[in-house]
Amino acid sequence: MKSGASAARAADPPEPVRTAAARLKRWLFEQALPIWWQRGADLAGGGFFDRLDVAARPTDAPKRLRVQARQSYVYALAKDLGWDGPAETAARHGLDFMLAQRAEDRLYHLGAAQPVAAFDGMGLLYDQAFVLLALAAGCGALDDRRCEPAGADLRDRLRAFGHPKGGYAEQPGLAAPLFANPNMHLFESAQAWLAISPDPAWAAMAGSLCRLALERLIDRSGVLLETYGPEWSAPEDPTGRTVWPGHLYEWAFLLMNFASAGEDGRAAALRLIDVAERTGVDAAGFAIFALDGSLSTIDRGARLWSQTERLRACARAASLGYPALWEGAAQAASALEAFLDVPQPGLWRDWRDETGVFREEPAPASSLYHIAGAIAELDRICRS
Repeated sequence: MKSGASAARAADPPEPVRTAAARLKRWLFEQALPIWWQRGADLAGGGFFDRLDVAARPTDAPKRLRVQARQSYVYALAKDLGWDGPAETAARHGLDFMLAQRAEDRLYHLGAAQPVAAFDGMGLLYDQAFVLLALAAGCGALDDRRCEPAGADLRDRLRAFGHPKGGYAEQPGLAAPLFANPNMHLFESAQAWLAISPDPAWAAMAGSLCRLALERLIDRSGVLLETYGPEWSAPEDPTGRTVWPGHLYEWAFLLMNFASAGEDGRAAALRLIDVAERTGVDAAGFAIFALDGSLSTIDRGARLWSQTERLRACARAASLGYPALWEGAAQAASALEAFLDVPQPGLWRDWRDETGVFREEPAPASSLYHIAGAIAELDRICRS
């Protein structure tokens, strides 16, 4: 077990990780951020296009709310990272369009509603989580005075989604299915607000979602499912018990990032990483897409975002004193760069099949949030 030994002193990144961090930051600053602003922003209609094709032309895919929130967040993050391009202009462009989607129900909507089950946890609640994240970035990085009251209002509106056993349902009063994924992103967003706001409600929100993870979602072996039944119980049908290794890494990072999680949070994070490293990485060093509840492989293909979350979680754990995980971080950086190796610099491929072949399809804008987050974490570690 790579992460199970007692923590050593905080470990400096090895040279392969440092050089990968430098390459990735150059790619972000010189290629990705410019092209997604120049080609990915809809300057006439507002907001950001959902996808760019292989020639960096917008496709006709409908705009998604999460993309507006994520791109606004990415460019606010770029401002903090020191990009000398129009970071604030781009961030405000996305923020303005996103704020215009606030509806009479005090939630944010873009496009037609779809059935809850169709989203596998990426529906209404998921989108509101990213709105909260973008509002936190707008408040912190842009000092936009609209964002703090808008964030507090959305947080308070989401109380109607609260589940008696903790966390949030996909809709008010919905008993099942319950999804881990949007609750994870609400945990992320609450932490972002906690870093910039003295409002104790953000600490309470983050703490309650941490308890949900530790007390209900993560079992003793380090397994965390995607979908749950009523009362946050595992689905009775074994075919409904799915584990995404990328989300094990993502939850692990967020638990390590939340100081109030303490030693229990760190121990749970390390269990999640250990499970993902042992069962969710293929022989070529790519984090695979899906396992079943017994950790047998369902889908050996790989998504770009899973590589970024492996990179971020392994790097954070290694820097906290588990140096064996630098190997996982270096491997994840290499896997990520394989997804970024495309003819048009600044774009990416999103899927790699189980034979090692990448799908040739438009690049989804939503992935830049994952990529930029991993680069920001590497940059923080390498500069500390």
